[in-house]
Order: sequence, then C-alpha cells, then structure tokens
Amino acid sequence: MFGCRSVLIAGRGNMYYEKVFQALQKSNIRYVVAGGVALVLHGVVRLTADLDLIVDLERENLKRFLQTMQELGYRPRNPVPAASLLDPATRSQWKREKGMEVFSFIDPQQPMSLVDVFIEEKIPVRELLQDRVILSAKGIAIPVVSIPHLKMLKKAAGRPQDLADLEAIDAMERAEEK
Repeated sequence: MFGCRSVLIAGRGNMYYEKVFQALQKSNIRYVVAGGVALVLHGVVRLTADLDLIVDLERENLKRFLQTMQELGYRPRNPVPAASLLDPATRSQWKREKGMEVFSFIDPQQPMSLVDVFIEEKIPVRELLQDRVILSAKGIAIPVVSIPHLKMLKKAAGRPQDLADLEAIDAMERAEEK
C-alpha cells in the first residue's frame, strides 16, 4: 500500500526509550511504534510520556516480547500476570468487559516510563509492518507506523488528543508541501 521507508534521526544524548528499542531490535520483535512517540518521530512537536507499541500478537513473537520486557525490568501496571497477554480469549474478555485497549508495562525503577501494548489489531499488523517507516537513531532501527496508518488509528480513537494530533499532522503535511 504505502511502502516501507527509512530515515536517519540525528541527535545527541539519550533517547528516553533507547534501551527498549535496543532490546526489541536485539530480540527481533515484530512491532511498530504508534501514538505520541510516533508523532514525535515523524516530526510533530508534542509532549508525550508513554510509548505505544503495536506488537505482532503471534504467540512466539509475543512470548519473546514479554521475555524482553521482563529482562528490561518492566512489569504489568495492573496486578495481572504478563503471560495473560498470550491468551487471545483473555484479551477479548478484557476488551469486552473492561473496554481495555492496551496492556501497560511500567519500570519500577522509573515509574514515569510506561509502555502500552495494543491488545487487538485495529489495522492488520502485517499491513502496518509492510508500510512502516524505519527511523534510525543511535544505530537503532525503530519501526514506526506510517503517517497514513497513524491518521487511521487517530481517527478511530477519536479522543480530543487524537483529534488535535490529526490537526498537527495535517499542519505538518501542509508545511512540507510548501
């Protein structure tokens, strides 16, 4: 559809989620960055604290992801075993009964470090992976959801922040056209 592309991000100092990106790359996890961090990586100026990930929910990939998060010291924010995320029926139940969209992980050493993983595919993950943008920062390949898909996800969420994000994307695209 849109096609994968690569971009180099120049920068100094530490990236906030650098260790997460390094570990996910090392573990060969199939995922894309979404949400506010994706907006920032695409060039939209916006404050965000959490890292939203769309992880391929295929069981072996998800098992490697959970192992990687555990090795990094991240724990589920809620009192639920991380391994519960492996069960599609449990994920469906969370969505149906609790309206849950993401499973959140926190780093107890850095409580502001929050990683949210979507528990269902709003857009087929194969499509997101195929059309991702690979951004490179400090030698780390960071797969980021494409702008067209990011817009689709923001429209589907429809919260006030998502609508503001859509306006920011449109403004950025207009500025790039000039």
